Amino acid sequence: MKTFVERFFNAPDDNFFIFGPRGTGKSTWLKKTFPNAYFIDLLDDSTFRKHIAQPELIKQIVKANPGITRYIIDEVQKAPMLLDSIHSLCEEYKTHQFILTGSSARKLRRGGVNLLAGRAILTHFHPFMAAELGSDFSLDAVLKNGLIPLVVTAKTPGKTLESYIALYLKEEVKEEGLVRDIGSFARFLEAISFSHGSILNLSNIARECHVSRKVVENYLSIIEDLLLGYKLPVFNKRARRAMTVQPKFYLFDAGVYYHLRPKGPLDSPDEISGMALEGLILQHLKAWCDYSDGQVNSYFWRTRGGSEVDFVLYGEDHFYALEVKNAKYIHPKSLRSLKTFLVDFPEASAILLYRGTDKLLVDGITCWPVDDFLPQLTPNSWPQ
Repeated sequence: MKTFVERFFNAPDDNFFIFGPRGTGKSTWLKKTFPNAYFIDLLDDSTFRKHIAQPELIKQIVKANPGITRYIIDEVQKAPMLLDSIHSLCEEYKTHQFILTGSSARKLRRGGVNLLAGRAILTHFHPFMAAELGSDFSLDAVLKNGLIPLVVTAKTPGKTLESYIALYLKEEVKEEGLVRDIGSFARFLEAISFSHGSILNLSNIARECHVSRKVVENYLSIIEDLLLGYKLPVFNKRARRAMTVQPKFYLFDAGVYYHLRPKGPLDSPDEISGMALEGLILQHLKAWCDYSDGQVNSYFWRTRGGSEVDFVLYGEDHFYALEVKNAKYIHPKSLRSLKTFLVDFPEASAILLYRGTDKLLVDGITCWPVDDFLPQLTPNSWPQ
């Protein structure tokens, strides 16, 4: 593994927020890309205490260093009261660039992140993409340990991932007082892993965790705010059929799902690896959408009659429907939902991703081996 992996993320020239879960490499990338920037690390206890005690300190730093025009405030959600000072600096120093990183949207939203509206572009940083790793990408390893850079570059990825999950329970949840009962939240994380790739049933999850539905709704919002999971909406544009309305839920990384998901004699390894594969595809698609030019959004498609396509990408110049199968061979029924989708949306390009070795064209649908498709998926370029 290379000591530094080149990332596809492109920094805007303006002030910007860069959001991404812990361990995705935001700080490493910024330090490598902007070695001369003034770096304020709010995860450092002494730095944090100074800026919490003196929110105006950042103004004094900028004024005292006229030769420095780029400032990075790392994990700004730790001290959201700094946003007022940063907002003022953005107004006063038009030739400077202020870059703010965050791994949680909750405190920023409560702390008034809208104060910077129009003065800082919102961007997202993701785990590795297969194409970033090149020859170091191994599908079997990634399905178990995921693509979080902190984990991928570790000597013992499995143990590091376990520690990473515990870190969120300890630091981001317990220490910041986001929940009162950390035990219930830990049970919720296990329970929510069964909903990975499925439509959420909050009432069932609440029963499994022995808490109220309202508590589960709060736990889910914490997961989303910490960027550890997201809801995938239904694609209902120009709908010709009765559509489901509930979103699906995915954890942000295949390895996080795999390690959170309880396993026992009654659990099917193929089912677990299949859901890990589906999540892996989606995390690549979301990264591709965020890193590419133009606005492309991700959805899933499901009719009330039971036809479902795993993922739909839709934008001004992009319209793709993708089905994911954890199988080495393609059966006619595997293409059924994509064919139904194409009846309603003949403008779309349909793709089936599977675990085989040959790229095929079956009934007008391109069938790609996952091992071939993911390494060719790069921003602004779709595999051909």
